[in-house]
Amino acid sequence: MMEKTILLVDDEPDIREVLNISLSDIGYKVLTAENGADALNIFKNADIPVVITDIKMPGIDGIELLRKIKHENPETEVIMLTGHGDLDLAIKSLKFEATDFITKPISDDALELALIRAFEKIAMRRKIREYHRNRAMNDILINELIQEDILIIGADHRVLDINETLLKKLGLEKEEAIGRYCYEITHRQNTPCSGENHQCPLVQTLKTHKSSKETHVHKDKDNNNIYYSISAYPLFENGQVIGAIELSRDITADINARQAMMKQDKLASIGRLSAGVAHEINNPLTTILTSTMLIQEDIAPDDPIQEELEIIANETLRCRKIVTSLLDFARQTKPAKKQHPINKIVDECIKLTRKQATFNDLTLVPNLSDDMPTVLMDKDQIQQAVINLILNAIDATDSGGTITVSTQFVPQDKVVEIAISDTGKGIPGENADKIFEPFFTTKDSGTGLGLAITHGIIGQHGGTIDVKSEKNQGSTITIRLPQNQGKQDGNP
Repeated sequence: MMEKTILLVDDEPDIREVLNISLSDIGYKVLTAENGADALNIFKNADIPVVITDIKMPGIDGIELLRKIKHENPETEVIMLTGHGDLDLAIKSLKFEATDFITKPISDDALELALIRAFEKIAMRRKIREYHRNRAMNDILINELIQEDILIIGADHRVLDINETLLKKLGLEKEEAIGRYCYEITHRQNTPCSGENHQCPLVQTLKTHKSSKETHVHKDKDNNNIYYSISAYPLFENGQVIGAIELSRDITADINARQAMMKQDKLASIGRLSAGVAHEINNPLTTILTSTMLIQEDIAPDDPIQEELEIIANETLRCRKIVTSLLDFARQTKPAKKQHPINKIVDECIKLTRKQATFNDLTLVPNLSDDMPTVLMDKDQIQQAVINLILNAIDATDSGGTITVSTQFVPQDKVVEIAISDTGKGIPGENADKIFEPFFTTKDSGTGLGLAITHGIIGQHGGTIDVKSEKNQGSTITIRLPQNQGKQDGNP
């Protein structure tokens, strides 16, 4: 039976004490160190299978400690503790073969799960050694190791064996996978992985005769990032590496959750700041506008100063519009949800924006699917979001263009989709990830808050917004709303 000993490294005494108590209570033997140098001394003089370390520490930081530990014993599992702002460092640690990373404040459940994974990997390596001694392919073994994606691959990249977990994800039978190239069935490509972000762990293992680990970033059918943590463990025969056992774990949910948390914190901070600034500015603006109008009334209509006063009044009104947008962004009120027919709401949005489209010599085309269900939502908020997107499409499309507003129901996902497509110039690639950020705008007179407010509304309804755009081919922004999420508001 493996002794569950952990070395905990953190320069904050309170964190060390709390984690020491928590981990001891669930059966782990815990050794502690307050810095990287002390940790290395303890590590060299004790048999420690798992290390938990903070990333940012004075002296030897967590990344350097990870590298030194892996140099001393590559099979030691190292879990990194990181703050919200250290996501890049956390991802970098995975490239140096960290087992996992956990964001502060530390959840006991997340830490316990990471430790379970770490000790499972240690147990797995022991089973692999047993597998080497037996020198036989054992279906039961690879299906009992871990419920992750497991491939046994030859040095020529051909699949020698594969577990049921991965077969189900690929939609293949075992006989359809055996003998094919690993990159062919898992990456759907004709050549092995290569490049800075796609180094092949099998190639590294064949070269070094040691285990290797890589983090791959793939694209799904909707062009979204998928993050995989891939580990390869060498298979030996007569002292030569003849292949590898490769384990892949989808860490997209972890990465996305941390990014979403960071974005939410950022938006909340901007919202609080915006509300404070808006309220402070609103009162003096009202005074300026009122005073300007009173002066205009007191002087003759043909007085030369009237033109200057008109400029002051117009610019003050423009400032008030910006302040109103700031307050709308900061307010982000909770949706009052009721069942509404989605097509009726979208049709109203089209009617409200048709004159603006006609004024710009644009054709606004409705393409509303029949038999659309009702949706649990806040009618006013969804209407505001759709109108914002249509008006943005109008601004982005040259005279003579077309804007199409479509709806459809995806019954298998219980999701309704609202798509606004234009024939404009498209969104430059460098701006695609920024258009929903507060204060980002490419318009001369824009506040940069309309799309941020829209994104917030859809997020509060449990929905998503996807953007597809090609240069000089136009853009399509698609809102996806769950048919029934949350509780119906009881107010009349």
